[in-house]
Amino acid sequence: MTTNTRTRIARLRTIGLTGLATTGAAAAALTLMPANAQAAEATQAHVSTAVTASGHSHTAAQKSGSGNNLDGWIKQSLQIMKAKGIPGSYEGLKRNIMRESGGNPTAQNNWDVNAKAGTPSKGLLQVIDPTFNAYHVTGTAHSVTDPVANITAAANYAAHRYGSIDNVNSAY
Repeated sequence: MTTNTRTRIARLRTIGLTGLATTGAAAAALTLMPANAQAAEATQAHVSTAVTASGHSHTAAQKSGSGNNLDGWIKQSLQIMKAKGIPGSYEGLKRNIMRESGGNPTAQNNWDVNAKAGTPSKGLLQVIDPTFNAYHVTGTAHSVTDPVANITAAANYAAHRYGSIDNVNSAY
């Protein structure tokens, strides 16, 4: 087992215990806990991956600054959020995305309480289907795994519950 894997497992345990103690019913509404290590580290085959000292993986495409990659998805979501009056910043979105999915839009949590109930958390911000449906933002795809739709719905949920995604620093 690598140091990176041990660190991620320890972090999952800590977040899981903290989440159980502090989030209560909020965890049933939306899980923003890290997906399993395999999902968080999965990348597209044609994109090279680098792992930072903090254990987060970044693809070369994510750093390119536009288009069909993490930077582009965040920027597209911010445009929609601005038009719809949903608060949030690039930094707040990216911080939460990296914690929840490592930037992997196909990440899926198959181990937490939601998954055990048959509703796994999905996508960049680990949104469950009922939360996505309740907070879906018109003008985005109606798919929880669409990166822009996932980001925007999660930011909409966070705005209603916490005032902004910027106020979220752990599972909620």
